[in-house]
Amino acid sequence: MTKIIGIGNALVDVLTKLENDNLLDTLELPKGSMQLVDAVKSNLIQEHCKDLEKQMASGGSAANTIHGLAKLGVDTAFIGTIGKDPTGDFFHNDLKKNKIIPYLIMSDSPSGIANTMISKDGERTFGTFLGAAIELCANNISDKQFSEYGILHVEGYLVQNHELLEAILKTAKRNGLKVSIDLASYNVVEDNLDFLKEMVNRYVDIVFANEEEAKSFTGLEPEEALNEISKVCDIAIVKTGRKGSMIKQGENIVTVRVKEIDPIDTTGAGDLYAAGFLYGLVNDYDFKKSGEIGTLLASTVIQNMGAKISEDNWVLIKEKIKN
Repeated sequence: MTKIIGIGNALVDVLTKLENDNLLDTLELPKGSMQLVDAVKSNLIQEHCKDLEKQMASGGSAANTIHGLAKLGVDTAFIGTIGKDPTGDFFHNDLKKNKIIPYLIMSDSPSGIANTMISKDGERTFGTFLGAAIELCANNISDKQFSEYGILHVEGYLVQNHELLEAILKTAKRNGLKVSIDLASYNVVEDNLDFLKEMVNRYVDIVFANEEEAKSFTGLEPEEALNEISKVCDIAIVKTGRKGSMIKQGENIVTVRVKEIDPIDTTGAGDLYAAGFLYGLVNDYDFKKSGEIGTLLASTVIQNMGAKISEDNWVLIKEKIKN
């Protein structure tokens, strides 16, 4: 089976359930967005959330996808930067526990934290302190890291460092890897649109986007956006929430439906969808089954708090895939 390596911001998620959305207004964080914050703002968020229900989990978009793939039995690795602190230790140990090879660069800066605030309707708003994660740079990327892998999955959040993303994509293609990218947050797409389009057109094979990200990338509604994205990559996937997802390669379009589920927390839904789809791809499943596996993972993760699926649910998922 093809091995998959991921690269992205090595973050630990601090997931907080909001009683209402007033706190988002107080913190000046647009609902549903991913905003980068400094250490002062990160501490302010944590102070405001200190009496609310919360939990901690290793995170970062690409790391979540790689975690899902590892749980499905794919050989995986992850590249990122962490601090020499308990938060970094937590992240590193979580990779090793799940048999993910850690290519982690150590920093004297504090590890990154994604302050994830979950609204009553399951929507997530991120106040992300990148910390050490942002220190990942082009000089940390080498041919050796990619030599044993067939697919690279990269999170779109890295587009904010143009030099880094281009170095990653060039190195991956030089070593013969297929490149998969998740477009990340709509506001990140908007802020880096021209560069992102250039990178996708030149280097990327597979693009994952939700409908907001697809609209930011193309200016179009989901179906038209799918057609537009498919012109600049091999496989385009647009996720449309409760409506399911659409997959296009060439002239072939596949629609995958989803059962109506009221989410508890949508954190990780897109990341786990990507894990399921890529798992199908490396097992030579058709797009319909690959999309259905992605939907199964996404539908499962939104029924609990956080971007991780319980061990019991992984057993059920594997049985469903087998059958």
